[in-house]
Amino acid sequence: MTDRKKTAAAPGIKPQPLAALSLAALGVVFGDIGTSPLYAIRECFHGEYGIVPTPDNVIGVLSLMFWALTIIVSLKYLTFILKADNRGEGGVIALTSLVRPRGLKNPAGRPLLVAFGLFAACLLYGDGMITPSISVLSAIEGLKVLSPAFAPLVIPLTIVILVLLFFFQSRGTARVGALFGPIILVWFTTLALLGIGHIIATPRILGALLPWHGIAFLARNHLHGFLVLGAVFLVVTGAEALYADLGHFGTRPIRLVWFFFVLPTLLCNYFGQGALLLGNPAAAADPFFALVPGWGVIPVLVLATAATIIASQAVISGAFSLTRQAIQLGYLPRMRIVHTAARHMGQVYVPLVNWILMVCTVSLVLGFQSSSRLAAAYGVAVTSTMLISTILFYVVACEKWHWRKSLVIPLCALFLVVDISFFLANISKILHGAWFPLVIGAFIFALMMIWRRGRKLTRAGIHSLTMPFPAFQERIEAQPPQRVKGQAVFMTGAPDQVPIALLHNLKHNKILHSEIALLHFDTEELPRVPNDQKVTVEKLGGGFYRVTAAYGFMERPHIDNLFSLLREKGLEFELDEVAFFLGRLKLMTGAGPRKMPGWQARVFIFLARNELDAASYFDVPVSQVVDLGVPLEI
Repeated sequence: MTDRKKTAAAPGIKPQPLAALSLAALGVVFGDIGTSPLYAIRECFHGEYGIVPTPDNVIGVLSLMFWALTIIVSLKYLTFILKADNRGEGGVIALTSLVRPRGLKNPAGRPLLVAFGLFAACLLYGDGMITPSISVLSAIEGLKVLSPAFAPLVIPLTIVILVLLFFFQSRGTARVGALFGPIILVWFTTLALLGIGHIIATPRILGALLPWHGIAFLARNHLHGFLVLGAVFLVVTGAEALYADLGHFGTRPIRLVWFFFVLPTLLCNYFGQGALLLGNPAAAADPFFALVPGWGVIPVLVLATAATIIASQAVISGAFSLTRQAIQLGYLPRMRIVHTAARHMGQVYVPLVNWILMVCTVSLVLGFQSSSRLAAAYGVAVTSTMLISTILFYVVACEKWHWRKSLVIPLCALFLVVDISFFLANISKILHGAWFPLVIGAFIFALMMIWRRGRKLTRAGIHSLTMPFPAFQERIEAQPPQRVKGQAVFMTGAPDQVPIALLHNLKHNKILHSEIALLHFDTEELPRVPNDQKVTVEKLGGGFYRVTAAYGFMERPHIDNLFSLLREKGLEFELDEVAFFLGRLKLMTGAGPRKMPGWQARVFIFLARNELDAASYFDVPVSQVVDLGVPLEI
């Protein structure tokens, strides 16, 4: 698929020029990775496993940072993994969906691969809690540079900014999003200007470009040097965002902005901090703000705070998008989703997720109290996601693209060596708080698996209570019920079966409408389905129609849009006059070999009872909905 296809605008919307698209990509995609200079080098020399900032150690650490950015971001993500798009969409969910189709040679291993991919996606929720905490806190800690007297204000100010950030989520980013690009442009330019003077003054820091300085650092410092890799990894956090935002911008703007602007400015700042430490090792306590002249501390502090808010916004929005995808794929119960911009389908707001993220983010700030302690909790979740992405990429490259293994194996082996090294180095952080994102990820993954299992059992239970449509048609032909004039829609999870609500309505009310549509929503394993392929209508006879509405996992179905498409297909159902019949399940715990364990059944029932009802989720007019209760054991 070409970049033109990937970055094409929606129908009726004029495509953006490359320059405007690149500026927007700068604001949305690179905010997270662009705030790492605030704390990455500091954690290498002043953090939990900080090493003495001798000249050899400084050059060695800078060498490791340069090659981490080169191998992980430039080579792995920008050159190769960005090719693994699902109809132009990226991210670990899209990558996971690529290993699900039947075209794979080894179908037996597919469930395990999908489970790996889902777990990686769940870990991103933990990242969505830590990134706002560490980013905003590290910026506000710059107040201490002005005066130690400001230290008591750091935590309260950080919490105020975070709370305001989450409260404004419901307004969407469409209006303020136009400012993201220019602000981040100024931020990256400032990063370069702060560092380039020190590089010119101390050019020997450029020796860090040579890889053997990093290798020598690891050989010289043994275990301590290896543990410092956990802090070195902070320079590449945010690389997953490059892939996840592929569908919004396409590969060309992301690659151009990275190679010609973001990477050079980041390197200028990192190498500038390193050059500063060569002459002043005591600056290791906060090398970023040590680069800033006294008169510029307040402007840079304000700019850094704005940049960290933007970086946090991207991660929070990513959590909303991830939730919507999981709901569409059937891994989470339906919940309220608000579209915050008419022009951009990807801009959504999920209230429940927003408030959970806010509580957890504020709790992290109160619990850890400093960005250095938060940095000790950062990395395990992201390295795990990157490691899983490499495994999934190998499968896609071999099984779907049919690349030669003589090329794929050495390439993925290189990525795995780097991924595993960073993963093992970050494992040491588990006792220092890294357990938190792992617990969050494992908890959400468990909920997904319980929900998926419960849904499967529920469908099987419903199937046992209903019948195939041909058998139903024979039955009503033999014993015709009373037909009343009107149109009715019965929603069903199984298009070949008679909806259980239809059977109950016939049993208790003894009537049928003159025109009945059996409506089934199907989520495809691709991001979006074209409008001309969304709806199929099959005339079954006797006033019955089978309607299948296919949507991608990046879309949310809307009943008014569906009825417009139905009219185009020749089915004249009027939305204002239709009665919608829904079967509301009354779930109970059961026993038997096919039932869920008791505690899982109770969790599933709790989730099901709190799930957003189908009428609200699909925006069905409430006054036209008829609910019919159906008892079912699971």
